[in-house]
Amino acid sequence: MAATRKSTFDDPFYQPADKFFPANTPVGLTFDDITLATLYSDILPRNTQLDTRLADALQLNIPVISSDMDTVTESRMAIAMALNGGLGLIHYNMPEREQLSEVSRVKNHVHGLIQDPVKVGPDQFIGDVLKMIEERKFAFGTFPVVEESGKLVGLLSGHVVKPRYAKRKVADALTPRSQVHTIEQRELGKDPIARADKFFTEHLGIHKLLVVDEKDRLRGLITLSDVERLTTERSAQFKAARDAHFRLVCGAAVSATRNAFGELDRERILNHVGALVERGLDVVAVSTAHGHSKGVGDMVRVLRDAFPKLPIIAGNVTSAAGVEFLAAAGASAIKVGQGPGSICTTRIVAGVGIPQMTALYVCSRAAAKKKVSILADGGITKSGDIVKALTLSEAVICGGIFAGCNEAPGEVVEISGKLYKQYRGMGSLAAMRTGSAARYGHEKNPTQKVAAEGIEALKEACGSVDRVLAQLIGGIQSGMGYLGAANLEQLRKKARYIRVSPAGMREAAPHDVVELKTGN
Repeated sequence: MAATRKSTFDDPFYQPADKFFPANTPVGLTFDDITLATLYSDILPRNTQLDTRLADALQLNIPVISSDMDTVTESRMAIAMALNGGLGLIHYNMPEREQLSEVSRVKNHVHGLIQDPVKVGPDQFIGDVLKMIEERKFAFGTFPVVEESGKLVGLLSGHVVKPRYAKRKVADALTPRSQVHTIEQRELGKDPIARADKFFTEHLGIHKLLVVDEKDRLRGLITLSDVERLTTERSAQFKAARDAHFRLVCGAAVSATRNAFGELDRERILNHVGALVERGLDVVAVSTAHGHSKGVGDMVRVLRDAFPKLPIIAGNVTSAAGVEFLAAAGASAIKVGQGPGSICTTRIVAGVGIPQMTALYVCSRAAAKKKVSILADGGITKSGDIVKALTLSEAVICGGIFAGCNEAPGEVVEISGKLYKQYRGMGSLAAMRTGSAARYGHEKNPTQKVAAEGIEALKEACGSVDRVLAQLIGGIQSGMGYLGAANLEQLRKKARYIRVSPAGMREAAPHDVVELKTGN
């Protein structure tokens, strides 16, 4: 049996990373330049585990992160990623106050007991409530009604929050306190979800349960849809990524903001990140094109000194020296990738950047010594690329794969009968004029000539994130099954590589047939 599991005849051809990559220097290799060799397996793909730890206080149930790009990740995308076990990094091409609101939407989404529900006062007009819903982009229209003291006076149903009643007062339209179902906070016990589930089962047709204290002051809200979602989650293979308070995990990118003297604006940076942390932020990302630079190092040190326990993602780099530099500054996880993205032109414009698999290998060896995580950022177009990247990294960051999803920002346009969504590089002129110029070392000045390092493009609409992630996860699990890897740690240990010729690349894809149905 042992002979069927391993043969010395394979060794010269299929090599582990520490033999393969040094043997292929000085050539830079990317995803399609290599393939992984299969190994004996007693692992079924469906039984593989994809959980990964990026920092002491940050664990994901799938190793996939949506990129902090303004055409990829805002609250809708971050919510969808976390519900599937991953993470979304909310971009910073928006006013700071708006980014705070985006993070709040993620942290307050479906976490059982909503401890600070949005409420209205009895003297407000329905028109005021409609305006609030529009401005804050709420997807719901039912609100608890409380006095200034916090005492509950009723419930404003979404059935009456309509323009025709705009001039009516909330007090005239609310369901009175005597008809509103409530539960005292002390009755919830150690498992509020189980207690609420029992309540909804016993009260047919009731969808919202208000939580009050002994003085009848509002202390929270539990909805039937939240309870059903959480109950379903507990039996899912890949559970939602949640924090210690059962809220969805959320990340946000921040810029190395500078003052009029060209120095880091420490006060503004710390005030903003502090506000993000107050909203429940789980990880902050210092995202720039060139992470191995003084400004990024200073930024990471400022954040690490102020927030000792906050996980920090920093990047981007493509060298061991860059990893060591950012790890010494205090980064928990480091983004690897300069120029591999489909809409990035850094390698063409600046003439710099390393093909992604070689960059990941070099950086991963430095990261292991420094005990930090590596995130493969860019160049991923299919699930097979993710499997290859995960042989050297703890997670992948994807942009283009998600840019066509319903949850990505931007409108859908129709061209020749096909639906598309806008997708642009953060180094494109349009993105830099919106706010990302600092990411590429330029000033936010529309009159100044800058060298764009990205393009504007379209991605074909591809449906929901749930659908896309289901396909990606299935591919990752298949790859792990072929290598006999039960988890990601085993995948990294077992991976064996071999170079692929141009003919081998053609052979790997469908060929010499008339395709009736696409593989996706």
